[in-house]
Amino acid sequence: MTRPQLTDRAALVRARTRARRTPGGMADFLHRTAAGEIQERLEVVNRAFTAPVVISGFPDLWADLMPQARQISDEEILDLQPGAHDLVIHALALHWADDPVGQMVQARHALKPDGLFLGCLFGGETLAELRSALGTAEMEVMGGLSPRVAPMGEIRDIGALLQRAGFALPVADSVPLTATYETAFDLMRDLRAMGETNALADRHRAMGSRRLFQHAAEAYAMHFPADGARVEATFELIFLLGWAPDASQPLPLRPGSATARLADALGVEEGAPSRDKPIEE
Repeated sequence: MTRPQLTDRAALVRARTRARRTPGGMADFLHRTAAGEIQERLEVVNRAFTAPVVISGFPDLWADLMPQARQISDEEILDLQPGAHDLVIHALALHWADDPVGQMVQARHALKPDGLFLGCLFGGETLAELRSALGTAEMEVMGGLSPRVAPMGEIRDIGALLQRAGFALPVADSVPLTATYETAFDLMRDLRAMGETNALADRHRAMGSRRLFQHAAEAYAMHFPADGARVEATFELIFLLGWAPDASQPLPLRPGSATARLADALGVEEGAPSRDKPIEE
């Protein structure tokens, strides 16, 4: 069975190359924010890692952010050797993967026993305002919708991918960020400088009309204003943490193995009605 193709990899490579060559420099503030959040999580883990690797769409950038780690690009087949690393970081690239679980499985195989996987990707709240404004404009101008922003999952669904990939002790959390721009056109220019323009395989190949984007900018300004006659844009960073299985890790208790009653722990009589829920007649 052929896997559906989400991303036009050639278009994605062009977008990333263009971002690196942006006059004045690439818009890298989200990568820098993600790197800071990743560092905070590693400090909480409180373990020394001696063989880290970072998977990203911008290895040169992440070499600056995490110089102690090996850097590889997010190809479909990752340049990883089995059991070679004690830390694998997947940095802001999984949302473009046709097979994100496959990427995680490759990362798990590259880990030593009890090695750590730490992933960061955009979540479902990312660019919700832009998706809405573009949808409104397309309905008005073109009479229908087309894929313009990469689909991004909700934290519950994305977190479940850790278990599917075979990680132990999985944890997922999210960090919402809000940026403001003078207009929606400034946001779109920033996305271009991030390398996050439309690289969907099913996108319309023809350039959108100026009328379409003007309608989108007007809808954006009307529905998503920020203070000072600006507009706001939401970015949601989802962080995934899981461990390569190892016999030393704690295991969940077997069902029925509890040695104390829940009623005793809560200080209530067993079978007593809850005070938070009315009794139905």
